Amino acid sequence: MINHSLLVIVLAQALTYGTPILFAALGELLAERSGVLNLGVEGMMLVGAVMGFWAVQRAPGPAWLVLLLAVLTAAFAGLLMALIHAFLVVTLRASQIVSGLALTIFAGGLGLSSYLGNDLGLADVPAKHQLGEIDVFGLKNTSFVGPILFDQSALVYAAWGVTILVALYLARTRFGLNVRAVGESPAAADSMGINVAAYRYAHVLAGGALAGVGGACYTLSITPGWTAGDSLVGGAGWIAIALVIFSFWRAELCLIGAYLFGALSGGLPAAIQAHSYPGIPTFFKTPEFLNALPYLVTVIVLVIIATGWAKRRLGAPAALGVPYVREER
Repeated sequence: MINHSLLVIVLAQALTYGTPILFAALGELLAERSGVLNLGVEGMMLVGAVMGFWAVQRAPGPAWLVLLLAVLTAAFAGLLMALIHAFLVVTLRASQIVSGLALTIFAGGLGLSSYLGNDLGLADVPAKHQLGEIDVFGLKNTSFVGPILFDQSALVYAAWGVTILVALYLARTRFGLNVRAVGESPAAADSMGINVAAYRYAHVLAGGALAGVGGACYTLSITPGWTAGDSLVGGAGWIAIALVIFSFWRAELCLIGAYLFGALSGGLPAAIQAHSYPGIPTFFKTPEFLNALPYLVTVIVLVIIATGWAKRRLGAPAALGVPYVREER
């Protein structure tokens, strides 16, 4: 069993490591609700990570302003990457799968993100500023819940706000209902005067911006600094894509799932490796197994939801991945 203090550490780390996944998943959720599958999330996160760190090294001003500019820079970098994807799949009607994969390869560890990091001289440079933990209302020392809920970085709390906004936007606003209509039946939405292309562009771009912020979580908060390679993000973009599916395209379930994967990615492996638990077989304590654990769980959950019972309850947008061609009238 994990003792009380160790449980607190695991849960606190779950929020920390789950936050970049949550940002990326919310962005993917918006894109998919409009009918666009974005497999380029990982690449957008990498570019957002490197550009956010570049901004924090170069921007002048007080620390809070520099960090805010860095997060906005990361969001803008992710947005620009998403603009490429939107142009290819919405305007040119290219394959959404091919476009997304191409963007991830283009921006991956041996691509654009590494080129930018090396060209801008960011490798192995200590961060000038970083997003540290905030002692909210002086409650961080409160028993059990204090270190978990009241001693996190600003990005963790921002992610909660974004989750609430996305949930309310999709369920309670006219624009949210319109985007859901675009994702379900673009032809019917078009006949009602809804601009399908505009909605898809807007939500793909918003998704890219959130993915960029997710990438910045690593270089500005979790592991301040930049190193070349895909290991910086560690496959969080792919987990975010899968998370949208088995959260049934609902923002609040994305939050729960992101923290589950945050625990599997951060707190739990460290806890198991740092302490001896006689009941756990040696194989399950190896670094290789622990590193693969989030992806193993992803595969298991996807297999479960692929059953006929689950498919009827998934609620996937009917036009997801299908280019819309407007009929001539």
